[in-house]
Amino acid sequence: MIPTITAFERSPDRGKGLARDMRVRWALEEVGQPYEVRLVSFSAMKEPAHLALHPFGQIPTYEEGDLALFESGAIVFHIAERHAGLLPDDVNARARAIAWMFAAVNTVEPPILDLVTVKFLEGDQPWSEQRRPIVMDRIRDRLKQLSACLGDADWLDGAFSAGDLMVVGVLLRLKASGLLDEYPNVAAYVARAEARAAFKRAFAAQLAVFTGEHPNG
Repeated sequence: MIPTITAFERSPDRGKGLARDMRVRWALEEVGQPYEVRLVSFSAMKEPAHLALHPFGQIPTYEEGDLALFESGAIVFHIAERHAGLLPDDVNARARAIAWMFAAVNTVEPPILDLVTVKFLEGDQPWSEQRRPIVMDRIRDRLKQLSACLGDADWLDGAFSAGDLMVVGVLLRLKASGLLDEYPNVAAYVARAEARAAFKRAFAAQLAVFTGEHPNG
């Protein structure tokens, strides 16, 4: 059965790969699983039909048969468990890859989202300029720690895994900030991920929605 995911009808990022359906698209491309996309408007996301799939009225969602999931991390984990290619066979390596998935959304992402909030949602507040350097330093702390973990390796723990996918999916939000460039091995890590064929296919599919070339919806 071909799963269906939801994505923004008009993505705020203008197709730059930052909306969270990108993580799910990428995972599906990595494991070679075809999928359908249902585009939803901001108003439709607050309607009962969508809220039945995602109680917080966001994207993405994932539907396959009688299974409906929300939250990109949970969806990627489900895909990785069901299809070979995103989680190692070794039990301990598998556990570490899953730990990196959790770290991506629980530890790495929060300060990055704070920067988005300061810049776009609180930019007109008088205290915004004072808060921004504090948030950026919190991000630098995380990037320094991530840089130390990565070292000169290509990926975080051996072969590319769902852990790398989720961490890079989070780090993509920093590309325009210049912060990644302060940590060359982390910037190179993100570039390696972007060079993967599966990433390129997922990115092109998400960009096509913005350019109006998407075959679905």
